[in-house]
Amino acid sequence: MKAFVTGATGFIGSHLCEELIRRGYAVTCLVRETSNLKWIDTLDVKLVKGDCTDRKSLYDVIDDFDYVFHLAGLTKSPSDTAFFSINTKGTENLITTLAEKNPRLKRFVYVSSLSAVGPCKNGIPVDEQAHPSPVSNYGRSKLEGEKTVLKYKNFIPVTILRPAAVYGPRDKDFLVLFKMIKRGFFPDWGKSYYSFVYIDDLVRGIILCAEHKEAEGKIYFISENTAHSNEEVVKLISSALNAKALRVKVPKFVMPFCSFIGDKTHAGIINKDKMKEFTHSHWICNARKVQEETGFTPRVMIKEGMKWTADWYRIHKWL
Repeated sequence: MKAFVTGATGFIGSHLCEELIRRGYAVTCLVRETSNLKWIDTLDVKLVKGDCTDRKSLYDVIDDFDYVFHLAGLTKSPSDTAFFSINTKGTENLITTLAEKNPRLKRFVYVSSLSAVGPCKNGIPVDEQAHPSPVSNYGRSKLEGEKTVLKYKNFIPVTILRPAAVYGPRDKDFLVLFKMIKRGFFPDWGKSYYSFVYIDDLVRGIILCAEHKEAEGKIYFISENTAHSNEEVVKLISSALNAKALRVKVPKFVMPFCSFIGDKTHAGIINKDKMKEFTHSHWICNARKVQEETGFTPRVMIKEGMKWTADWYRIHKWL
């Protein structure tokens, strides 16, 4: 089987490439001239130069593939328009070119986000029937990307996945929280609840949904399917690091200043757009549909996953 992966140099994409190769796929990765190949330069993959924002660069590189996994996207930016240029228009460029050049494609998998739907209301987990109400520009751009993909579902087989908060080795967003806790503090702007998925489970889910006939034309949430409070997460990370952390109350009126500093210092998830999401307390999704229709079952629960992540950070001297 031949697989084409965008976003292969990123956190999720590099893990996906490794698993595809392990399963015997011939993997081709779309990379830009400026891409950092650190996580894939030792893998048995073919690299082709191109950029989803430049449709012309896609014409000669995306035919003759069985599966296309579209993970390339922008998760943080001080520019609101950049989200839509990359996440929305980039997706449109890719799928329109695929429809023209590779109509025999077996599956196009678009990795979206829980952010495309937004937080749940009244503490009730969102499911695939929920009306999307994204609260960030990142979420809005991913939702627009979803809409573009669905326009082509009658021409090529598509599947859209909405992962919950993804964590694991190589992730730089949760690393910020790990570092804070190791230094003895963590910010607290009120009790919050989240759904999570460990990177290995997400990658298995992505491939399973690509290969499963039932998943064609569907949208699925992927998560551990259990809600966890921010207090619980801090305790688990503190235990994994054998550290004690002091709760630092952060009034909500201070959050815009925190986001300003985050944008200036490129401090991971602390940025203006992400702060729009942090002001909401319930980011929980119901992932039963993907389990019932494809048989996907998460194998790594959060206690184990956070420990493994902490161990990886330490081994690679990220902490």
